[in-house]
Amino acid sequence: MTITLRTFNRNQLILLCSGGVILLLLLYALLRDSSNAASLDEVSRLIASNQIEKGFIEGKTLYLSTLSEGVVKIPLSQVSPELTSHLKIEVKTSRGGVWFLLLFGVIGSAVGWVIHNRKKEITATLEEKEKSHELGHSNEEQLPTPVKSTVRFSDIGGISDVKEELEEIIDFLRNPKRYYHFGARLPRGVLLVGPPGVGKTMIAKAVAHEADVPFFYQSGASFVQIYVGMGAKRVHELFAAAKKNAPAIIFIDEIDAVGKKRGGERNEEREGTLNQLLTEMDGFEESSGIIVVAATNNIEVMDTALLRSGRFDRRIFVDLPTASERVAILEKYLQSIPYNLSIPEIAKMTIGFSGASLAALVNEAALLCLRTHELQVTLDHFLAVKDKVMIGKKRLVMLNEKQRQYQVRYQAGKVFASTWFDLPYDKMTLTHELTLPSLLEPWLKNELEAHVRVALSGIAACQLRFGEHASNGAHDLAHAKTLVETMIYTYGMGESFSASVQEVENLLNRLYQEILFLMERHEKSLTKLEEILSEYEYISKALAKETLREVF
Repeated sequence: MTITLRTFNRNQLILLCSGGVILLLLLYALLRDSSNAASLDEVSRLIASNQIEKGFIEGKTLYLSTLSEGVVKIPLSQVSPELTSHLKIEVKTSRGGVWFLLLFGVIGSAVGWVIHNRKKEITATLEEKEKSHELGHSNEEQLPTPVKSTVRFSDIGGISDVKEELEEIIDFLRNPKRYYHFGARLPRGVLLVGPPGVGKTMIAKAVAHEADVPFFYQSGASFVQIYVGMGAKRVHELFAAAKKNAPAIIFIDEIDAVGKKRGGERNEEREGTLNQLLTEMDGFEESSGIIVVAATNNIEVMDTALLRSGRFDRRIFVDLPTASERVAILEKYLQSIPYNLSIPEIAKMTIGFSGASLAALVNEAALLCLRTHELQVTLDHFLAVKDKVMIGKKRLVMLNEKQRQYQVRYQAGKVFASTWFDLPYDKMTLTHELTLPSLLEPWLKNELEAHVRVALSGIAACQLRFGEHASNGAHDLAHAKTLVETMIYTYGMGESFSASVQEVENLLNRLYQEILFLMERHEKSLTKLEEILSEYEYISKALAKETLREVF
């Protein structure tokens, strides 16, 4: 193993050099010739007056130690033997070179000793790192450790339907033997799907707390490494640590960062990490007691292998809160803040707000109340800070009464069309965006046309009621155009295989006229759905079907 001087501590080298300079200066001070030169007359006078204590000869110089003038020197050739015959004169050899050699020897030995010890320390450190690497982990990398969640379901407002879905998971983690003896198998993975800020991470923590099991948290981005193989290694370590602490919950936030569809642009590290995740989930024993909970707001880009049965068996959609759910959330955030206002009124004007957005709104209103030295938070404080929250990281929808009417009508049209064509959905809210085609091909022409009609249904419903539509139809209109272009150009579902722009326009206009005509015939159904959405801000598919049957 080669150790270069670059591994030597720079500060230690500076200290050694400084010490050497100081020693040289001290030796110079001790060995330098401090005697004064004297003439023959001065020496004769000192000898005649008995001022000389002793003398010594060094080289060709006579040194005389006097009582009054210190040490004086004179060339030996100038002094006659008769003049100093009665003095005690010693002859000394020059030892200046010896002292300098001794000094350099001491300094060299000290530097060598320090460098030798430093080399030993570096060698020991490198060997320890190499040994740790052979064992599967370095000193700097610690295996994942579980945390004890302190979040309860009672701390989260407005997710009653999600709680019901997760009750089975909690009961399984508490009493696994009950399910094993009955022969039932709980899902190995639960995927929470919803927009940012709706509380997916808090829900996973609450499940871990209610079940009283260790909670392992990782983000999908933390698995994506620049070094090949490191992401797969992290996945393996995470699952190995969870198995040692079973029963336990593994929570992977933003799993789409590592679970994107394979193909197209090659990314060997990400694909290797995804393959390791698939392998680990397949390797669960039915009695392992490990459940993987993951969260994403972009399920469309996820690899189908992750979504198949035996991995993420159960998908729970966490939508933006409805009016009643916003009331429950606001009550949670306001319970420790003095206020004088109507919470339902605040909930009514915050359509489109997530739980995190509501928390930010309440906090800003409380801060404004403190700045103005008032005792209670009022509606005026919320109105004053709403713009600050609206133009933050993501623009939030704050609807006035007229805009709300348009939004209710628009969503009523989408509920009608989705129910009429029997598209899959659990419930529809005032902020629900798209009902996407199934992830599995092949898609039939009539299925894709039904999705286009649903995308255009909100625009058609507003046209029937108000004679115009608002800008909230932009997203659905773009989606409808994309589907039609795919049908014509990619799938060859036009009048001929030689597609043209005119065919795209003709098909889009035909499907719009069809949904417009259908809803014009069933205006009563639209009005009834509109009333339900206006009051509750959401409607389930079962209730929508029942409403359509009653009206018919």
